[in-house]
Amino acid sequence: MEPWVWVVIAIVVVVLVVLVLVTGQRRKAIQQKRDESHREKAAEIRRKAEDIELDARENEARATRARADAEQAQVEAARLRQEAEKRAADAQSLRNDVADHTRKADAVDPDVDTRMAGEAPRNDARAADSRPADARADDARMAAPRTGDARTDVAGADAARREEIRRDEANADRENPRSGI
Repeated sequence: MEPWVWVVIAIVVVVLVVLVLVTGQRRKAIQQKRDESHREKAAEIRRKAEDIELDARENEARATRARADAEQAQVEAARLRQEAEKRAADAQSLRNDVADHTRKADAVDPDVDTRMAGEAPRNDARAADSRPADARADDARMAAPRTGDARTDVAGADAARREEIRRDEANADRENPRSGI
């Protein structure tokens, strides 16, 4: 073989070696750029994941606070409901006391007509029986002979008043029943 063929082969081999080295370096540089790009992308995804995790924790904390606030509101509402019921019971008790005092005052006051509302005065014997117990007891005491014990007359009138009050309370309970709570 001729020496010039060996020179051409050597040049071709050198060119191929240079091409392989240059291509390998270029591939390596491209791979490094690709790897760097992927690293940056992975870091960005991790930062987003951390932000999402922080948002999730923050939302969980808000939800926990909201649950606690709701439970506190329920406790406060129950306390206020109990207080309202107690005050309503106290007010009803005071109304009952006022009604009792008013009935007692009306029973004692000679200027107050203690007949039931809508009841017309009657002049026959039945009219005396249809009057309230206090009026009948007062009439009975006045008509009773003076020889009896005065304390007995007062006790009878008190018993009649208590009976009338009991009836009035029973009627009031029927008209305005209590909640029972």
